[in-house]
Amino acid sequence: MIDFTMTECLLFPELFAKPAVLKFDQRQGSSDGGAILLKAAERRYGLIEGLAGCVEDKRQAGKVEHSLNELLAQRVFSIACGYADANDSARLGADPVHKMLLGRDPVTGLDLASQPTLSRFENAVDRKQLYRMGETLATSVIERHAKRLGNRALLVTLDLDPTDDPTHGAQQMSFFNGHYDSWCYLPVMGFVSFNDEAEQYLCAAVLRPGNVTAPVGAVGILRRLLMMVRHFFPGARIRVRLDGGFAHPELLDFLDAEPGLEYVVAMASNAVLQREAEAAMQVARVLAEVTGKTEHVYSETSYAANTWPRERRMIFKAEVVRADGKEPKDNPRFVITNLQQTPQWIYEEVYCQRGEIENRIKELHALEIDRTSCSSFWANQFRVLLTAAAYVLMQELRLCAAGSNCSRAQVWTLRERLLKLRARVMVSVRRMVLHLPASFPFLPAFQQVAAALGASPG
Repeated sequence: MIDFTMTECLLFPELFAKPAVLKFDQRQGSSDGGAILLKAAERRYGLIEGLAGCVEDKRQAGKVEHSLNELLAQRVFSIACGYADANDSARLGADPVHKMLLGRDPVTGLDLASQPTLSRFENAVDRKQLYRMGETLATSVIERHAKRLGNRALLVTLDLDPTDDPTHGAQQMSFFNGHYDSWCYLPVMGFVSFNDEAEQYLCAAVLRPGNVTAPVGAVGILRRLLMMVRHFFPGARIRVRLDGGFAHPELLDFLDAEPGLEYVVAMASNAVLQREAEAAMQVARVLAEVTGKTEHVYSETSYAANTWPRERRMIFKAEVVRADGKEPKDNPRFVITNLQQTPQWIYEEVYCQRGEIENRIKELHALEIDRTSCSSFWANQFRVLLTAAAYVLMQELRLCAAGSNCSRAQVWTLRERLLKLRARVMVSVRRMVLHLPASFPFLPAFQQVAAALGASPG
C-alpha cells in the first residue's frame, strides 16, 4: 500500500509546453489576505474584547501563551474565513495574516493556538458566562446601529426564528424531533432591523434541546432585546414578527402586556378558523376558476382560543393556488395582530417581509453554525455564539459595501470576493505590507469597504 503524503511541490509534466511545478513554500504567504477587513470591522464593534471579558480565565498565569482574547479572536476570524473546525488550526497556526489579526508579528510572532488548546477553551466556558456573552452580543449589535443611525429610528423590528441543527453523536440534550424527522438541537435566532432597511442583523443565537417547542425561551429573549432597543432608541416604534410556532398563550400575553408594542404572529389553521375563512375561500375559489390563476382574498375576524383570556384580531388570507397540470389547492393563512391597518397591508407589507429571515438562516448554516459536535451542550452553545460573532462581522462588511457589486452578496460570496485573496506579507522596521493580486476583479468593492472601515490612501 502506498501512503499519499503532501510534499512541498507538485508536478504537472504535460499540461503546458513546459512542465508546471507547484511549490508550497511561501512561508510568508496566505490565502486570506482580505481578512484584514474583519479586524477593521471588529475594531468598530469591540465585539471580541467584550465577549472575552465575559469569560473567567482560571489557568495558571505563568503557563499561559494565548490569552482568552486571542483564543476567541482566533476562532471567530477563522470561522468567518471558512475554517469552522478547530482542527484547521493545525494548518493555520503559522499563517501570517491570521497572526496579524491577533496582533502578532506575521513572521516572527508566536504561532496560533493548537486544536487541543482551542478544544479546552471551548469546554471551559460555563452557563453564566455564556449568558453574559449572549447579552454582550446583542448589546454590541444594537449599540453599533444606534451609533450609525444617531439613536434615531422610526421603527425597530425584532424577528425570532428557530432552525434545526442535526446531531450525529452523543451530544448532551440532543433529542429526536418529529417535525424535522431527525435527532437535533433546535436553536433560535433573533434579528433586528431598522425602518425600511432590507437587512436583518443577527443579535441573538440561543441553542436549545431538540425536543422543545418554538416558544421555549422566546419570552426571555424578547424581554432582553426590548429593554436594549428602548434604551438605545427611545421613542421608536417597536414591532415583533413571529411565525406560527410561537402562537402560544404565554407569549401572546407577554406581547399584549408590553406598552406600545406592535406584533404580528402567524397561527396554524384549525377547524374554527377554517369555518371563519370559508366565506372568503368561496370567493377566492370563484376568482381562481374565472381567471385560471392563483387568487386570494383578505378578511378578518375576532378570535379567542380556549386557552386565551380574551379575543384578539385575526386576519387571514383566503388563497387558492393554481398550477399547470395540478388541481386547485386551498391555502388559507392566519395571522394574529394588534395592528389597525387593513388585512392586506398587514399581511403583504409586514408579515411577508419576515420571509427574508430564511436567507439569514441559510447564511448562518453556510458559516456552519450547526457544527455542534462537542459532547457538552454548553460547549456547543459557545460554538453557536462564536459563529454568531463571525456572522455579525460579515454583516458589517456587507453594510460597508452598500452600492457596490457586493452590497447584497451572500456571506459565502463576500468571503470569496473580499477575504480569499492570495497575499504575501513583508515586514520592515517601519511597517507591514500585504502584497495582493493586481488583477483582482472586485478591487473597487474591496477599496470601498476598506475606506468605510477606516483605511486611507497610502
